[in-house]
Parts: sequence; structure tokens; C-alpha cells
Amino acid sequence: MTPKLKEKIMESLSAVLPITGIVLALSILLVPLNTGAVMMFFVGAIMLIVGMGMFQLGAEMAMSPLGENIGSKISKSKRILTIIAIAFALGTIITMAEPDLQVLAEQIPSIPNNVIIWTVALGVGIFLAVAVWRIVKKVDLSNLLMILYGVLIVLSFFVPKDFLAVAFDSGGVTTGPITVPFIMAVGVGLSSIRSDKNASSDSFGLVALSSVGPILAVVVLGFFYDTGDSGYSSSELTEVETMQDVVLAFMNELPHYAMEVAVSLLPILGVFILLQFIGHKSPRRIVLRSLVGFGYTYFGLVLFLCGVNVGFAPVGTMLGAGMGATDYKWLLVPIGMLIGYFIVKAEPAIQILNAQVQSVTNGAISARAMNRCLSVGVAVSVGLAMLRVITGLNIQAIIIPGYLIALIMSKFVPKIFVGIAFDSGGVASGPMTSTFLLPLCIGACESLGGNVMTDAFGVIALVALTPLIAIQLMGVSYRIKLMKIRNNVEPTNIATEVGDDDIVEIQED
Repeated sequence: MTPKLKEKIMESLSAVLPITGIVLALSILLVPLNTGAVMMFFVGAIMLIVGMGMFQLGAEMAMSPLGENIGSKISKSKRILTIIAIAFALGTIITMAEPDLQVLAEQIPSIPNNVIIWTVALGVGIFLAVAVWRIVKKVDLSNLLMILYGVLIVLSFFVPKDFLAVAFDSGGVTTGPITVPFIMAVGVGLSSIRSDKNASSDSFGLVALSSVGPILAVVVLGFFYDTGDSGYSSSELTEVETMQDVVLAFMNELPHYAMEVAVSLLPILGVFILLQFIGHKSPRRIVLRSLVGFGYTYFGLVLFLCGVNVGFAPVGTMLGAGMGATDYKWLLVPIGMLIGYFIVKAEPAIQILNAQVQSVTNGAISARAMNRCLSVGVAVSVGLAMLRVITGLNIQAIIIPGYLIALIMSKFVPKIFVGIAFDSGGVASGPMTSTFLLPLCIGACESLGGNVMTDAFGVIALVALTPLIAIQLMGVSYRIKLMKIRNNVEPTNIATEVGDDDIVEIQED
């Protein structure tokens, strides 16, 4: 094992250990689980830890450099239509390869899987093209988001109630472990050749706009399809008695995820090979490093998805059902918040986002501060989701005020925080949310006799919402801090402490 891989796996261990401890404590104190279920969960946790470590290393070696390379190349083209066409094609192809999208498609009743996949992929492709156009034309992100979310809020009043929560969830699952590192790196590459003061700020926002696209696309799809009375089929834990049964349960599923991830990565690998033939050929050392990175990414995602889906998701459903069946159903809210606080740290794309934020802002926004803000935001999200499960509260009562607050705040915080905040929402709602938190809510909803489609679905949408507000609140605190420093310290010292880009922006504002 290389030192770098060991470092990444240790980071994954520290992220996953708290949520593993919480589940173990719940299985002892509140919802007794049989030994087989606990063993399945622990084996899944080990696969998740190793897989996430390998994935992070692979993304660092291959996905991010490839995205930056593509971003810098297309930004040099003088034909705006060519740039938009390339962005649309990349967004569509990569989204169709996203494993989380396959999961979502299987969970929506009465609509063919291919219809959902194509609708969401086209939505991401169109809005990634819009996001690239925005960077090239230097359009203000806040104004563009206000227009798009305004249209979305209006349309939400005309969509069937059973379809609305799923539509909002679609924006979160499509920005998963395949798309996020690539799309974020494209933004960095696009802005790298600019020298204006907003270049760093504009490197963020691609994930944000790519998350709006599928929501709008699925909302429009809702006018043509009816979910009817079709129910949701929750995942079931494999019955095991011995450790051999546990190992066989995972081994039987590994080929499925190996094929799924291979299909997901092949389009991106194809883009890399195509660039080597038609673009400037990279040195052999760089090519070999990238290919090794693709290998780490592939094996990491296979282990991660198998561990999460086979070991984590069924246990999440069992815990939710067990807690909902007790006389203390209101404990779902604080317990859900505790799980939400720690589970976001285990999302594979979160560490990619935090590292890029720290790099682009020259340390002005640390990875630790981002982790803390996202954890608080997701904790509030899961608490609200559990409140909906218990009370049947309409998702619009939370989503609409939440987005209005986030959009209003975007006019008063430094520009770089707007892009980071709206990107963080899509990144936070990754595979851990869709395969553990959603089953947790579904299990609780079923045991309480609620409507899964209206009351349980929507947790992904809420996880994507609250970080928007949390990160922008961090932006407000940074603005106050910068103003105080500017008033009390020499300008040369200010830049050293918090970063040049932020100071320039504050002074210009």
C-alpha cells in the first residue's frame, strides 16, 4: 500500500467511524438488530472505507486533472457555440454514467427507467452548457440562480404532489461521485486562463447549475406522467447465519457493481483517450499516472457502492422502521440530526470539494471549516426530513422558504461563497444520502403508516438545500471578519491571513 493511499484510507476511516458507532449504539439501546445484520453492516463499512480512500486518490490523480484540461482547452476556443456544444455533450454523457441516477430511476414508479435517465441527463447537459456560457460571458451567478429557482418554484405548484419530492431529489443524486470531481475541475480549468478578480469565484457554480437542470427536467416530466398508486420497493437485508454467508452475500453482488461502474467510467476514459489523439499529447509519465488514477477510481467505486448498497441501505431501512415503531417516535428527529451530522463526512465527493475550496481560496476557507458547516447543514436537513415523516408536512413548506432565504443571502455575501454554497448542496447529497438516509426515512415512514412518495422522499432535496444557507452564513461571518481586519491591520498582513481574492472583492464591493 502506497503512503498516499494509506493516508486517504485513514481519512475515510475517521469519516465513517462515527456513523458506524452511532448505528452500533442504536442496535444495542433502541432497535435491537440480529448478529447477521450487524456483521453485514460492519463488512459494508470496511468496504466503504477502503473504497472511498481509493476513489479519492483516483479522483486526485485522474478525474480532476482531466476535467481541468478539458476546461482550459474549450475556454480557448473563440466559437461560443462550439464551447456550449462540448459542454452539453460532456454533461449528458457523464450524467447517464452516474450510478446514483440508476438508483433513482429504479425507485420512481410508473415511469420507465430510460425515460428518467434521458430526461435527467439532458437536463444536466443543457444546464452544464449554461454554466460554461456563464463563466465565459462573466454572468453573475446569483442573478442567474434567482431566475432559474423562481421558475422552479412557480412550476412546483402545478406538479402532482406524489411527484414533487422525487423531482427535487433528482437534483441531488445526479451530482454524485462520477460527475462532481469532473464538473468541478472543468470549472477550475475554464477560469484558470482568466486574470480578473472574479476568476476564482466563477470556478464554482457548475455543480449548482447542473443540479437545477434535472429538477426542472423532472418537474416538466411530471406533467406527462402520473405516479399513480405504485408503491416503493425497499431493499431487504440478505439473511445470513455464518461469516461465510456474509462474504458470499457481498461476493455475489460485486460483479453487478463492477459492470455498473465500468459502464459509468468508460465514457470518461473515452474522452481522455480522444484528447490524447486530437489534442496536445501528454508526457508518458502523466498518461500512466492518469491510467493508474482511473484504476483506483474504478476499484474504489466498486467497493464503495457494493458496501453501501448491500450492507448500509438495508440496515438503514431496519433502523428507521424500528425507531418509528417505538413509543418514542419523536426521537427520530434528534437521532436523525446526529446521523446527518456525521454521515456527510462519509460522502466521497465532499472531500474533493473541500480540498478544491481550500486550494482556490489560498486557505481562506479551510477544509475543516467547510466540513463543520456542511455537517451542521445536513444535520438540520435530516431533522426536517424526520419531522416530515412524523407529521406529513408538505415539502413545499420547507423548500420554498429555504430557497428564497438562500437566494436573498446570495446578494449580500462575497461572490465566491455563492458558488461554493450552491455547489455544496449538490455534493452533500451523494450516495450515502440516497442509500442510507433515504432508506432510513422510508423505513420510519412505512412503520408510521405514512405515504412514502410524499413523506419519505424529499430527504435528498433537503440535504441539498440547507448547506446553501449554512455556507453563506459562513460567508457573512468571513465578510465581518475581513472588515474588522481591514480596519485594524495593514493591507499586506490582511492578504497573508485570509487570501487576496476575498480582500479584493470586499474592497471593490
